[in-house]
This record gives sequence, C-alpha cells and structure tokens, in this order.
Amino acid sequence: MAIKEFKTYILDMETVRPHQLSMTTITSQAIIVGRAIDEDGTEGWSEVANIGGISYGEQTPEAIKINIDTYLAKFVIGREAKDFNLIMHEIGHAAKGNNYSKAVVEGALIDLAARQKGIPAYELLGGKIHNSIPLAWTLASGNTERDIKEAKELLAIKRHKIFKLKIGTGDPDANVEHVRKIIEAVGDQAKVTVDINQAWDEDTSVRCIKKLQDYGVNMVEQPVPVWNYEAMARLTQKFDVPIMADESSTYIHDCFLIAKHRAGNCIALKPCKHGGLLETKKVAAIAEAAGFGLYGGTMIESSLGSAMALSVYSTISAFEFGTELFGQFLYKDRITVDELQVKDYELIIPDKPGFGLEVDVDKVKFYARDFY
Repeated sequence: MAIKEFKTYILDMETVRPHQLSMTTITSQAIIVGRAIDEDGTEGWSEVANIGGISYGEQTPEAIKINIDTYLAKFVIGREAKDFNLIMHEIGHAAKGNNYSKAVVEGALIDLAARQKGIPAYELLGGKIHNSIPLAWTLASGNTERDIKEAKELLAIKRHKIFKLKIGTGDPDANVEHVRKIIEAVGDQAKVTVDINQAWDEDTSVRCIKKLQDYGVNMVEQPVPVWNYEAMARLTQKFDVPIMADESSTYIHDCFLIAKHRAGNCIALKPCKHGGLLETKKVAAIAEAAGFGLYGGTMIESSLGSAMALSVYSTISAFEFGTELFGQFLYKDRITVDELQVKDYELIIPDKPGFGLEVDVDKVKFYARDFY
C-alpha cells in the first residue's frame, strides 16, 4: 500500500529534573516526530531528539523538520514502505549529511512496513538476538548528594545498576572527586562510567583519567573534541580503562578510521547521529570486526524514539556497556499510550508490531508547536 502523506512535528517536552551536560543544562527538550500514512490509513511513527537546540550538534530541530518537509518527503510519497532500503539509498545520494532528518524518514518507513505486515520492526532488521538489554542511567543533577540518593533509589527498585556521570562542566578535579564519592557510595553494587562530552584537552584527560582509572571507573566517554583523533589514540594506548568514541563516531567512515587508528576502543551507537537504523547496523559491524565494545546510546529520546533504537539494538550481538535508553523516565510525560518495561535492571524488547508502542496522537497534538 503506497504512502500518501509524510508529516513532521516538533514537540517540546519538559524533564523531571535539570540534566547537566558540558555544553548545556536541559530542563526542556525538543523532539522531532515523523508520521508516514498509507492509503489505508495505517501509520508509521518515528522520533529523534535534539540535545540543547544548537549547543550539542549542527542539526537544530527546526532544520531537521524543514529539510524533511522540503527535500526528503518527496522521496516517500507514492512509494511502498517495504522499499525503505531502496528509498534511503536514493536519499543518501541526493542529500549530504542531515543524518537526523534521514533517521526520522527511515524510522517511520520501517515502523509502517512492519505494521503493514503485523510484525515487530526488528524482524525487518535481521531478527532479534536479545529479549532484554541492561539499562544505564545518567546521574546528571550536578549535585553529589542528590546523585547518590538517586542511584540508591534506582538500585533498590532494580531499574539500573550502570550509572553514567556527566563531568564535562566546571572544574575537572572537583568533578573527579564527585565521581570518587559516588563510586565509594554505590560502586560495590553498580558499574560507574563517565562522559566528558568533549570538554577536556589532552593534558587534563591524562591527569584526570589516571585518577578515574584508579578509583574504578568502568569507561571514559569522549574526553576530547571530535577532531582530536590522535589524542584519543594516545589516551586509548595509555590507559587500561576503555575509552569510548561517541561524538567522533558518526559516519561509517569515521568509525572505520577510529578502528584503524585505535582512536578509542569502544563505540556509542545512536541511530539519529548515524542516519538511521540501517546505518547503525553498519557501524556496529565495523566495531565488531575491530573487537570494540558497544554502548547503546541515546540523544534522550522519549519512549517512541527509545523503542525505535531498541528495535535495532536487539539485533546486534553484544553490548558490553549496556544501553542508555532511559529517556522515557527523564520526561514528565510521554507521547505513547504504553511505555517500555524494565525488569531486573534490563530493558525489555517489545514484541508488538512496528516499534512495539502505540502513539498517543492527542499527546502529540498537545506538545507539538504546530499540528496540522
């Protein structure tokens, strides 16, 4: 059944607490939702999120939407959703970059194609390997006592036992001490990782990673800016603690060079930064060939976007560092009728058609800047 409409919406969603990164503190976030509708009225939905508007990356919510509406949607109208691979191949040749926009289009096509067949989306992506994947939580309130309290509460309800600390803002040595106190409080029950979000230079990284390694941190994510592959390689060689490439591992060519030069030894996957679920599988294959560990990252999507990412993560062989699809717990509300389930610290793979969650259209209308 051919697609008759493709619509996009920008939604502004408030968080339950401030979420601090090196470049901004999030209290409200824009998510971009795609909606493909076929001639029978069946709908496919997708989502990407944009951290901090323009402070994190070059693709703003407004640009993502307008590029889909103006340039990419025309590749979809009148086409069959089952041809998503061919359609994305054509879009890839016609449009440079714009990975977030591509991820929105591709995700809605895959969700629609799966719903037309009455099957989970992961069946169109090779079939699931996992029924569940460990779920990490980011402690990013900026307050040590609050973070410790939050971690202990989450351990008690068996929701998370992997905690990431965002430590790129402020004094690096004070932040390392913040990490030490949290490991001291919960390190016997949980793994603790840190994310610098590119905020340190190489000298600061050498000094601080030495302390973090001694304190028992399990992984250090993107300590230096994306362009500094040589520093990433030197840090990877110098320390035993894994050094993760996140912002630097966007395109498959980036990931090949990271693997070739050992500019890191593990990679954070994110469908929106790679340009969709199909490209995410390619990045995962490069990492597997290089012997790299994987992390199922997030741009803090809501429940819909998390389910979209989980559909492809479920088909990838191993996640040494778990996943970070916690977005539905950070927002005050959700745009799906149901939500992803967590049991014994693991996120359950939904088995319903498409991405496995039903969109609440009234909620989309409520949070959208314009709904038409």
